[in-house]
Amino acid sequence: MNELSCFKSYDVRGQLGKNLDEDIAYRIGRAFALVLGAKTVVCGRDGRESSPTLVMALANGLMDSGADVLDIGLCGTEEVYFATDHYGADGGIMVTASHNPIDYNGFKLVRSGARPLSADNGMRPIHDMAASQKFGPERQKGTRKEVFSRDAYTDRVLSFVTPPLIRNLNVVVNAGNGVAGPTFDYIAERLEENGANIEFTRVNHVPDATFPNGIPNPLLPENQPVTSQAVKNAGADFGVAWDGDFDRCFLFDEFGNFIDGEYIVGLLAAAFLKKAPGASIVHDARIMWNTQAIVEAAGGQAVTSKTGHPLMKQKMRDVDAIYGGEMSAHHYFRGFMYCDSGMIPWLLVAEFLSESGKTLSELVADMKANFPSSGEINFRVSDPVEVSRQFEEKYLPECQSLERLDGLSLDMGRWRVNLRSSNTEPLLRLNVESRGDRSLLNAKVSEIRAFLTQFGTISD
Repeated sequence: MNELSCFKSYDVRGQLGKNLDEDIAYRIGRAFALVLGAKTVVCGRDGRESSPTLVMALANGLMDSGADVLDIGLCGTEEVYFATDHYGADGGIMVTASHNPIDYNGFKLVRSGARPLSADNGMRPIHDMAASQKFGPERQKGTRKEVFSRDAYTDRVLSFVTPPLIRNLNVVVNAGNGVAGPTFDYIAERLEENGANIEFTRVNHVPDATFPNGIPNPLLPENQPVTSQAVKNAGADFGVAWDGDFDRCFLFDEFGNFIDGEYIVGLLAAAFLKKAPGASIVHDARIMWNTQAIVEAAGGQAVTSKTGHPLMKQKMRDVDAIYGGEMSAHHYFRGFMYCDSGMIPWLLVAEFLSESGKTLSELVADMKANFPSSGEINFRVSDPVEVSRQFEEKYLPECQSLERLDGLSLDMGRWRVNLRSSNTEPLLRLNVESRGDRSLLNAKVSEIRAFLTQFGTISD
Protein backbone atom coordinates (compact mmCIF):
# COMPACT_ATOMS: atom_id res chain seq x y z
CA MET A 1 0.00 0.00 0.00
CA ASN A 2 1.35 3.42 -0.96
CA GLU A 3 1.23 6.25 1.55
CA LEU A 4 -0.85 9.26 0.53
CA SER A 5 1.36 12.13 1.67
CA CYS A 6 -1.51 14.61 1.36
CA PHE A 7 -2.98 13.25 4.62
CA LYS A 8 -1.92 15.46 7.55
CA SER A 9 -2.70 15.37 11.26
CA TYR A 10 -6.07 17.13 11.00
CA ASP A 11 -6.89 17.41 7.30
CA VAL A 12 -5.83 16.60 3.73
CA ARG A 13 -3.53 19.07 1.93
CA GLY A 14 -1.41 18.59 -1.15
CA GLN A 15 0.25 20.10 -4.18
CA LEU A 16 -1.81 19.67 -7.32
CA GLY A 17 -0.35 17.16 -9.75
CA LYS A 18 2.20 16.03 -7.21
CA ASN A 19 0.35 14.42 -4.28
CA LEU A 20 -3.24 15.53 -4.91
CA ASP A 21 -5.42 15.12 -7.98
CA GLU A 22 -8.94 14.11 -9.06
CA ASP A 23 -8.19 10.39 -8.72
CA ILE A 24 -7.08 10.83 -5.11
CA ALA A 25 -10.17 12.98 -4.45
CA TYR A 26 -12.37 10.21 -5.83
CA ARG A 27 -10.65 7.59 -3.68
CA ILE A 28 -11.01 9.75 -0.57
CA GLY A 29 -14.72 10.11 -1.29
CA ARG A 30 -15.11 6.36 -1.63
CA ALA A 31 -13.20 5.64 1.58
CA PHE A 32 -14.88 8.40 3.59
CA ALA A 33 -18.36 7.06 2.92
CA LEU A 34 -17.43 3.43 3.57
CA VAL A 35 -15.38 4.00 6.76
CA LEU A 36 -18.07 6.22 8.28
CA GLY A 37 -20.96 4.15 6.93
CA ALA A 38 -22.29 7.43 5.62
CA LYS A 39 -25.65 7.61 3.90
CA THR A 40 -25.58 11.42 3.45
CA VAL A 41 -22.55 13.70 3.12
CA VAL A 42 -22.41 17.50 2.77
CA CYS A 43 -19.83 18.95 0.37
CA GLY A 44 -18.70 22.51 -0.26
CA ARG A 45 -15.77 24.23 -1.96
CA ASP A 46 -13.64 27.35 -1.93
CA GLY A 47 -12.88 29.59 -4.90
CA ARG A 48 -9.69 27.96 -6.17
CA GLU A 49 -9.55 27.02 -9.83
CA SER A 50 -9.19 23.31 -9.03
CA SER A 51 -11.96 23.15 -6.45
CA PRO A 52 -14.96 22.55 -8.79
CA THR A 53 -13.33 19.52 -10.45
CA LEU A 54 -12.04 18.15 -7.13
CA VAL A 55 -15.44 18.44 -5.47
CA MET A 56 -17.06 16.60 -8.38
CA ALA A 57 -14.48 13.80 -8.20
CA LEU A 58 -15.03 13.63 -4.46
CA ALA A 59 -18.81 13.51 -4.93
CA ASN A 60 -18.49 10.71 -7.49
CA GLY A 61 -16.46 8.69 -5.00
CA LEU A 62 -19.03 9.28 -2.28
CA MET A 63 -21.89 8.31 -4.58
CA ASP A 64 -20.10 5.17 -5.82
CA SER A 65 -19.86 4.11 -2.18
CA GLY A 66 -23.62 4.53 -1.82
CA ALA A 67 -23.79 7.98 -0.17
CA ASP A 68 -26.12 10.78 -1.18
CA VAL A 69 -24.32 14.11 -1.59
CA LEU A 70 -25.73 17.47 -0.51
CA ASP A 71 -23.66 20.07 -2.37
CA ILE A 72 -23.79 23.58 -0.85
CA GLY A 73 -21.49 25.05 -3.51
CA LEU A 74 -19.10 27.97 -3.00
CA CYS A 75 -18.84 28.57 0.73
CA GLY A 76 -16.64 28.82 3.80
CA THR A 77 -15.51 25.83 5.85
CA GLU A 78 -17.81 26.76 8.72
CA GLU A 79 -20.79 26.56 6.36
CA VAL A 80 -19.96 22.90 5.71
CA TYR A 81 -19.72 22.36 9.48
CA PHE A 82 -23.10 24.00 9.95
CA ALA A 83 -24.82 22.20 7.07
CA THR A 84 -23.52 18.81 8.22
CA ASP A 85 -25.26 19.32 11.55
CA HIS A 86 -28.29 21.17 10.14
CA TYR A 87 -29.19 18.43 7.67
CA GLY A 88 -28.36 15.60 10.06
CA ALA A 89 -25.74 14.31 7.61
CA ASP A 90 -23.31 11.54 8.48
CA GLY A 91 -20.33 13.66 7.47
CA GLY A 92 -19.11 16.74 5.68
CA ILE A 93 -16.15 17.60 3.44
CA MET A 94 -14.91 21.06 2.51
CA VAL A 95 -12.63 21.34 -0.52
CA THR A 96 -10.15 24.08 0.37
CA ALA A 97 -6.49 24.93 0.73
CA SER A 98 -7.31 28.00 2.83
CA HIS A 99 -4.10 30.08 2.97
CA ASN A 100 -1.76 27.57 1.27
CA PRO A 101 0.03 28.45 -2.01
CA ILE A 102 -2.01 28.79 -5.19
CA ASP A 103 -0.98 25.37 -6.54
CA TYR A 104 -2.34 23.55 -3.46
CA ASN A 105 -5.74 22.26 -2.48
CA GLY A 106 -7.16 19.94 0.13
CA PHE A 107 -10.07 18.66 2.22
CA LYS A 108 -11.37 19.32 5.70
CA LEU A 109 -13.41 16.39 6.97
CA VAL A 110 -15.98 16.03 9.74
CA ARG A 111 -18.32 13.28 10.91
CA SER A 112 -21.93 13.68 12.06
CA GLY A 113 -22.63 16.70 14.25
CA ALA A 114 -19.59 18.40 12.65
CA ARG A 115 -17.29 16.45 14.98
CA PRO A 116 -13.71 16.58 13.69
CA LEU A 117 -11.70 13.75 12.24
CA SER A 118 -7.98 13.55 12.95
CA ALA A 119 -5.05 11.17 12.55
CA ASP A 120 -5.92 9.63 15.92
CA ASN A 121 -9.65 9.60 15.36
CA GLY A 122 -10.89 8.30 12.01
CA MET A 123 -8.46 9.69 9.46
CA ARG A 124 -6.13 6.70 9.42
CA PRO A 125 -8.73 4.14 8.24
CA ILE A 126 -9.83 6.57 5.52
CA HIS A 127 -6.23 6.99 4.43
CA ASP A 128 -5.58 3.25 4.43
CA MET A 129 -8.65 2.42 2.34
CA ALA A 130 -8.03 5.28 -0.11
CA ALA A 131 -4.40 4.18 -0.49
CA SER A 132 -5.18 0.47 -0.96
CA GLN A 133 -8.28 1.12 -3.11
CA LYS A 134 -9.93 -1.94 -1.56
CA PHE A 135 -13.48 -0.65 -1.63
CA GLY A 136 -15.31 -3.97 -1.56
CA PRO A 137 -18.32 -4.97 -3.66
CA GLU A 138 -20.16 -2.53 -5.92
CA ARG A 139 -22.96 -0.60 -4.20
CA GLN A 140 -26.10 1.12 -5.37
CA LYS A 141 -24.98 4.56 -6.52
CA GLY A 142 -26.02 7.53 -4.40
CA THR A 143 -27.44 10.81 -5.63
CA ARG A 144 -26.19 14.41 -5.70
CA LYS A 145 -28.40 17.38 -4.87
CA GLU A 146 -27.56 21.08 -4.72
CA VAL A 147 -28.94 22.68 -1.54
CA PHE A 148 -28.91 26.22 -0.10
CA SER A 149 -28.12 26.34 3.60
CA ARG A 150 -27.03 29.98 3.92
CA ASP A 151 -30.37 31.22 5.26
CA ALA A 152 -30.26 28.82 8.20
CA TYR A 153 -26.53 29.38 8.67
CA THR A 154 -27.03 33.15 8.85
CA ASP A 155 -29.80 32.67 11.42
CA ARG A 156 -27.38 30.74 13.59
CA VAL A 157 -24.54 33.25 13.23
CA LEU A 158 -26.79 36.21 14.04
CA SER A 159 -28.18 34.40 17.09
CA PHE A 160 -24.93 35.28 18.88
CA VAL A 161 -25.71 39.00 18.86
CA THR A 162 -28.67 41.38 19.16
CA PRO A 163 -28.52 43.36 15.89
CA PRO A 164 -30.32 46.52 17.15
CA LEU A 165 -27.54 46.91 19.75
CA ILE A 166 -24.95 47.29 16.96
CA ARG A 167 -25.06 51.03 16.31
CA ASN A 168 -23.14 53.73 14.44
CA LEU A 169 -20.13 51.69 13.38
CA ASN A 170 -17.93 51.87 10.30
CA VAL A 171 -16.07 48.61 9.62
CA VAL A 172 -13.54 47.65 6.94
CA VAL A 173 -13.74 44.03 5.74
CA ASN A 174 -11.02 42.36 3.66
CA ALA A 175 -11.90 38.99 2.16
CA GLY A 176 -8.52 38.68 0.43
CA ASN A 177 -10.30 37.45 -2.74
CA GLY A 178 -11.20 34.26 -0.86
CA VAL A 179 -14.77 33.10 -0.33
CA ALA A 180 -15.74 35.32 2.61
CA GLY A 181 -17.30 37.99 0.40
CA PRO A 182 -20.58 36.37 -0.71
CA THR A 183 -21.30 34.97 2.76
CA PHE A 184 -20.47 38.28 4.40
CA ASP A 185 -22.84 40.12 2.04
CA TYR A 186 -25.65 37.80 3.04
CA ILE A 187 -24.98 38.38 6.74
CA ALA A 188 -24.63 42.15 6.27
CA GLU A 189 -27.97 42.41 4.50
CA ARG A 190 -29.70 40.46 7.23
CA LEU A 191 -27.99 42.59 9.90
CA GLU A 192 -29.49 45.71 8.38
CA GLU A 193 -32.92 44.09 8.04
CA ASN A 194 -32.79 43.20 11.74
CA GLY A 195 -32.02 46.71 12.94
CA ALA A 196 -28.22 47.04 13.00
CA ASN A 197 -26.73 50.39 12.01
CA ILE A 198 -23.34 49.66 10.52
CA GLU A 199 -21.48 50.86 7.42
CA PHE A 200 -18.98 48.63 5.61
CA THR A 201 -15.97 49.30 3.41
CA ARG A 202 -15.19 46.22 1.33
CA VAL A 203 -11.63 45.38 0.23
CA ASN A 204 -10.56 42.58 -2.18
CA HIS A 205 -14.10 41.35 -1.77
CA VAL A 206 -14.80 39.26 -4.87
CA PRO A 207 -13.58 35.63 -4.95
CA ASP A 208 -10.78 35.28 -7.49
CA ALA A 209 -8.94 32.01 -8.09
CA THR A 210 -5.83 33.89 -9.28
CA PHE A 211 -5.45 35.70 -5.92
CA PRO A 212 -4.38 38.95 -7.62
CA ASN A 213 -3.61 40.53 -4.25
CA GLY A 214 -1.70 37.55 -2.84
CA ILE A 215 -2.69 34.42 -0.97
CA PRO A 216 -5.23 35.38 1.73
CA ASN A 217 -3.31 34.92 4.97
CA PRO A 218 -3.69 38.00 7.23
CA LEU A 219 -1.31 36.54 9.80
CA LEU A 220 1.62 37.36 7.49
CA PRO A 221 2.95 40.85 8.29
CA GLU A 222 3.34 41.68 4.60
CA ASN A 223 -0.42 41.14 4.06
CA GLN A 224 -1.57 43.40 6.89
CA PRO A 225 -0.91 46.92 5.47
CA VAL A 226 -3.80 46.67 2.98
CA THR A 227 -6.40 46.31 5.73
CA SER A 228 -4.55 48.72 7.98
CA GLN A 229 -4.49 51.48 5.36
CA ALA A 230 -8.13 50.89 4.44
CA VAL A 231 -9.10 51.38 8.10
CA LYS A 232 -7.21 54.69 8.21
CA ASN A 233 -8.61 55.88 4.88
CA ALA A 234 -12.20 55.10 5.89
CA GLY A 235 -11.86 56.42 9.44
CA ALA A 236 -13.28 53.04 10.46
CA ASP A 237 -13.93 51.81 13.98
CA PHE A 238 -12.12 48.56 13.24
CA GLY A 239 -11.06 46.25 10.43
CA VAL A 240 -11.63 42.57 9.75
CA ALA A 241 -9.56 40.28 7.51
CA TRP A 242 -10.13 36.61 6.75
CA ASP A 243 -8.08 33.78 5.33
CA GLY A 244 -9.15 31.89 2.19
CA ASP A 245 -11.95 29.79 3.70
CA PHE A 246 -12.68 32.34 6.50
CA ASP A 247 -12.40 29.95 9.42
CA ARG A 248 -9.92 32.44 10.93
CA CYS A 249 -10.76 36.06 11.69
CA PHE A 250 -8.18 38.81 12.26
CA LEU A 251 -8.90 42.25 13.68
CA PHE A 252 -7.37 45.74 13.39
CA ASP A 253 -8.11 48.65 15.72
CA GLU A 254 -9.29 52.13 14.67
CA PHE A 255 -5.68 53.21 14.05
CA GLY A 256 -5.08 50.29 11.68
CA ASN A 257 -2.98 48.38 14.21
CA PHE A 258 -3.10 44.58 13.93
CA ILE A 259 -4.30 43.01 17.18
CA ASP A 260 -2.53 39.81 18.21
CA GLY A 261 -4.86 36.84 18.51
CA GLU A 262 -4.47 36.23 22.25
CA TYR A 263 -5.96 39.64 23.04
CA ILE A 264 -9.01 38.87 20.90
CA VAL A 265 -9.38 35.63 22.84
CA GLY A 266 -9.39 37.70 26.03
CA LEU A 267 -11.91 40.16 24.61
CA LEU A 268 -14.30 37.44 23.47
CA ALA A 269 -13.91 35.58 26.77
CA ALA A 270 -14.99 38.75 28.57
CA ALA A 271 -17.95 39.17 26.20
CA PHE A 272 -19.19 35.63 26.83
CA LEU A 273 -18.69 35.78 30.58
CA LYS A 274 -20.79 38.94 30.63
CA LYS A 275 -23.62 36.92 29.08
CA ALA A 276 -22.92 33.67 30.94
CA PRO A 277 -21.24 34.29 34.34
CA GLY A 278 -19.21 31.38 35.66
CA ALA A 279 -18.88 29.66 32.27
CA SER A 280 -15.80 27.71 31.18
CA ILE A 281 -13.44 29.21 28.59
CA VAL A 282 -10.91 27.02 26.77
CA HIS A 283 -7.61 28.48 25.53
CA ASP A 284 -4.41 27.10 24.04
CA ALA A 285 -1.14 26.80 25.97
CA ARG A 286 1.11 29.02 23.87
CA ILE A 287 0.20 32.46 25.26
CA MET A 288 -2.31 32.34 28.11
CA TRP A 289 -1.68 34.69 31.03
CA ASN A 290 -3.90 37.46 29.66
CA THR A 291 -6.82 35.11 29.02
CA GLN A 292 -6.49 33.48 32.43
CA ALA A 293 -6.47 36.86 34.19
CA ILE A 294 -9.57 38.08 32.33
CA VAL A 295 -11.49 34.86 32.92
CA GLU A 296 -10.60 34.82 36.61
CA ALA A 297 -11.60 38.48 37.05
CA ALA A 298 -14.95 37.79 35.37
CA GLY A 299 -15.66 34.76 37.57
CA GLY A 300 -15.23 32.16 34.83
CA GLN A 301 -13.21 28.95 34.62
CA ALA A 302 -10.13 29.00 32.37
CA VAL A 303 -9.21 25.59 30.90
CA THR A 304 -6.00 24.93 28.95
CA SER A 305 -5.99 22.73 25.83
CA LYS A 306 -3.40 21.51 23.39
CA THR A 307 -3.28 23.44 20.12
CA GLY A 308 -5.25 22.12 17.14
CA HIS A 309 -8.92 22.22 16.26
CA PRO A 310 -9.83 18.58 17.09
CA LEU A 311 -8.17 18.91 20.50
CA MET A 312 -9.76 22.29 21.27
CA LYS A 313 -13.20 21.04 20.26
CA GLN A 314 -12.90 17.89 22.35
CA LYS A 315 -11.72 19.84 25.40
CA MET A 316 -14.66 22.21 25.00
CA ARG A 317 -17.04 19.28 24.92
CA ASP A 318 -15.35 17.73 27.95
CA VAL A 319 -15.91 20.83 30.09
CA ASP A 320 -19.00 22.18 28.26
CA ALA A 321 -17.17 25.44 27.52
CA ILE A 322 -19.16 28.30 26.06
CA TYR A 323 -16.19 29.58 24.05
CA GLY A 324 -12.68 28.56 23.10
CA GLY A 325 -9.94 30.55 21.41
CA GLU A 326 -6.46 30.08 20.00
CA MET A 327 -3.90 32.83 19.47
CA SER A 328 -3.81 31.75 15.79
CA ALA A 329 -7.28 33.37 15.36
CA HIS A 330 -9.38 30.22 15.51
CA HIS A 331 -12.45 30.91 17.67
CA TYR A 332 -14.81 28.11 18.76
CA PHE A 333 -18.38 28.38 20.02
CA ARG A 334 -20.56 25.94 21.94
CA GLY A 335 -23.62 27.34 20.18
CA PHE A 336 -22.00 26.58 16.82
CA MET A 337 -21.46 22.84 17.28
CA TYR A 338 -18.24 23.65 19.23
CA CYS A 339 -16.78 24.59 15.83
CA ASP A 340 -14.63 27.49 14.72
CA SER A 341 -16.18 30.44 12.91
CA GLY A 342 -14.66 33.50 11.29
CA MET A 343 -17.95 35.37 11.07
CA ILE A 344 -19.15 35.20 14.68
CA PRO A 345 -16.08 36.94 16.25
CA TRP A 346 -16.32 40.26 14.42
CA LEU A 347 -20.06 40.42 15.12
CA LEU A 348 -19.41 39.94 18.84
CA VAL A 349 -16.73 42.64 18.77
CA ALA A 350 -19.11 45.02 16.96
CA GLU A 351 -21.75 44.46 19.65
CA PHE A 352 -19.18 44.78 22.44
CA LEU A 353 -17.91 48.08 21.02
CA SER A 354 -21.43 49.46 20.66
CA GLU A 355 -22.36 48.58 24.22
CA SER A 356 -19.10 49.65 25.87
CA GLY A 357 -18.78 53.03 24.21
CA LYS A 358 -15.02 52.40 24.00
CA THR A 359 -12.77 52.05 20.98
CA LEU A 360 -11.17 48.73 20.13
CA SER A 361 -7.72 50.06 21.00
CA GLU A 362 -9.03 51.12 24.43
CA LEU A 363 -10.56 47.68 25.02
CA VAL A 364 -7.24 45.89 24.46
CA ALA A 365 -4.83 48.53 25.80
CA ASP A 366 -4.71 47.17 29.35
CA MET A 367 -4.31 43.60 28.08
CA LYS A 368 -1.33 44.55 25.94
CA ALA A 369 0.26 46.55 28.77
CA ASN A 370 -0.37 43.95 31.47
CA PHE A 371 0.71 40.93 29.42
CA PRO A 372 2.96 41.84 26.47
CA SER A 373 3.84 38.91 24.21
CA SER A 374 6.25 38.04 21.43
CA GLY A 375 3.95 36.55 18.84
CA GLU A 376 4.93 33.18 17.41
CA ILE A 377 8.50 32.89 16.10
CA ASN A 378 9.41 29.82 14.05
CA PHE A 379 12.85 28.22 13.93
CA ARG A 380 13.78 25.64 11.29
CA VAL A 381 16.06 23.07 12.89
CA SER A 382 17.23 19.61 11.86
CA ASP A 383 16.39 17.89 15.17
CA PRO A 384 13.58 19.63 17.10
CA VAL A 385 13.61 17.02 19.87
CA GLU A 386 17.31 17.44 20.63
CA VAL A 387 17.13 21.25 20.45
CA SER A 388 14.14 21.22 22.83
CA ARG A 389 16.15 19.04 25.22
CA GLN A 390 19.06 21.45 25.21
CA PHE A 391 16.70 24.39 25.67
CA GLU A 392 15.12 22.75 28.70
CA GLU A 393 18.55 21.95 30.15
CA LYS A 394 19.55 25.60 29.85
CA TYR A 395 16.41 27.19 31.36
CA LEU A 396 15.16 24.58 33.82
CA PRO A 397 17.36 25.77 36.74
CA GLU A 398 15.55 29.16 36.90
CA CYS A 399 12.10 27.73 36.20
CA GLN A 400 9.34 27.96 38.86
CA SER A 401 7.05 25.41 37.19
CA LEU A 402 7.08 23.21 34.10
CA GLU A 403 4.26 21.84 31.94
CA ARG A 404 4.34 19.47 28.99
CA LEU A 405 0.70 19.70 27.88
CA ASP A 406 1.67 21.16 24.51
CA GLY A 407 5.40 21.22 23.97
CA LEU A 408 7.48 22.67 26.79
CA SER A 409 6.07 25.49 28.93
CA LEU A 410 8.32 27.10 31.54
CA ASP A 411 6.96 29.59 34.06
CA MET A 412 9.85 31.79 35.16
CA GLY A 413 7.79 33.99 37.49
CA ARG A 414 7.89 37.34 35.71
CA TRP A 415 7.96 35.76 32.25
CA ARG A 416 6.88 32.54 30.59
CA VAL A 417 7.99 30.63 27.51
CA ASN A 418 6.37 27.92 25.39
CA LEU A 419 8.45 25.94 22.89
CA ARG A 420 6.69 23.33 20.77
CA SER A 421 7.39 21.28 17.68
CA SER A 422 5.31 21.64 14.55
CA ASN A 423 3.11 18.66 13.72
CA THR A 424 4.05 18.77 10.04
CA GLU A 425 7.46 20.46 9.61
CA PRO A 426 10.94 20.41 11.23
CA LEU A 427 10.08 23.62 13.06
CA LEU A 428 10.19 24.78 16.64
CA ARG A 429 7.56 27.40 17.50
CA LEU A 430 8.47 29.91 20.21
CA ASN A 431 6.11 32.10 22.24
CA VAL A 432 7.15 34.32 25.14
CA GLU A 433 5.01 36.49 27.46
CA SER A 434 5.67 38.61 30.52
CA ARG A 435 3.82 40.22 33.39
CA GLY A 436 3.72 43.88 32.43
CA ASP A 437 7.39 44.19 31.49
CA ARG A 438 8.01 44.72 27.79
CA SER A 439 11.71 45.41 28.31
CA LEU A 440 12.10 42.05 30.01
CA LEU A 441 10.09 40.40 27.24
CA ASN A 442 12.29 41.90 24.52
CA ALA A 443 15.45 40.91 26.38
CA LYS A 444 14.31 37.29 26.80
CA VAL A 445 13.17 37.01 23.18
CA SER A 446 16.60 38.24 22.02
CA GLU A 447 18.35 35.86 24.39
CA ILE A 448 16.31 32.82 23.31
CA ARG A 449 16.55 33.78 19.65
CA ALA A 450 20.35 33.81 19.92
CA PHE A 451 20.31 30.42 21.63
CA LEU A 452 18.00 28.74 19.07
CA THR A 453 19.74 30.16 16.00
CA GLN A 454 22.81 28.16 16.99
CA PHE A 455 20.87 25.12 15.76
CA GLY A 456 19.05 26.50 12.71
CA THR A 457 17.46 29.52 11.14
CA ILE A 458 14.42 31.68 11.74
CA SER A 459 11.71 30.58 9.32
CA ASP A 460 9.03 32.59 7.57
